Amino acid sequence: MCTAATYKTKDFYFGRTLDYEFSYGDQITVMPRNYPVDFRYMGKMEHHYAMIGMAHVYEDYPLYYDAVNEKGLGMAGLNFVGNAHYFSPEEGKENVAQFEFIPWILSQCATVDEARAKLTGMNLTDTPFNEKFPCASLHWIISDREASIVVESMKDGMHIHENPVGVLTNNPPFDIQMFLLNNYMNLSPKQPENRFAEGVDLVQYSRGMGAMGLPGDLSSASRFAKVAYTKVNSKSGEDEISSVSQFFHILGSVDQQRGCCEVADGKYEITLYTSCCNADKGIYYYTTYDNHQISAVDMHRTDLDGKDLCCFTPITEEQVRFQN
Repeated sequence: MCTAATYKTKDFYFGRTLDYEFSYGDQITVMPRNYPVDFRYMGKMEHHYAMIGMAHVYEDYPLYYDAVNEKGLGMAGLNFVGNAHYFSPEEGKENVAQFEFIPWILSQCATVDEARAKLTGMNLTDTPFNEKFPCASLHWIISDREASIVVESMKDGMHIHENPVGVLTNNPPFDIQMFLLNNYMNLSPKQPENRFAEGVDLVQYSRGMGAMGLPGDLSSASRFAKVAYTKVNSKSGEDEISSVSQFFHILGSVDQQRGCCEVADGKYEITLYTSCCNADKGIYYYTTYDNHQISAVDMHRTDLDGKDLCCFTPITEEQVRFQN
């Protein structure tokens, strides 16, 4: 279970939480412009846009969970179990394996509009990476500073949804998630007025009562409503530190703590990492479950004209700054 979000001040920010019970050994991975990407059906791409994101790198191939390219386009895949469906390769279409969907889009698209056009002739295939890594059941958010869409490959075909809130979680499908926001149209960051009944004297006994009814559980539908409300009402300064700090507070509203979501006997889903990428500057900020200090990797401090991946192991141990 995961949550992705966008945020815009002076710059555009894109990030997500990755919630799971274990890590595959993830790395912040920069794919430079001349790293050869060998697609299963679409040949080898020798030159493309550079990108940075979190990936599991297997035999020098980055299996990206989320990434942003040098043009400011971001993309993330989130669990969509029970609804995701992929297809066999089809003649006459651009056949793209599920595991290479993120590099396929980010390597050649600079905007959401370009990505949307690319999707029209694409067939997302059920080709596994290998016998160790079968197809993951995912749907995707693709965003730039002007627009956001959600891509869902289901049994009845590919669905492309406009995403006016710039948020994605897991099930149910995105159009249902958006419909369920109707249940919360009465919420407000302002204090509520007493409309219960004439003659019934009710008092505002606490701050924040305008948001009463906002869900706080860890289900994907509740996390969608919580982050959408938090994101669209968020205020911060325009500077980098204020913007990044606010983004982590937005996703922190759905942080998962060990022990609260048991997925098997003695196994608990936790927020393994939270990311926030300044898509305009190519800086990938992150925290991990046991390290709340914000760390960062700047893609422009690597050789973006190189041919080799540049990988950084996340700092996972807590960093405490003593003041005395």
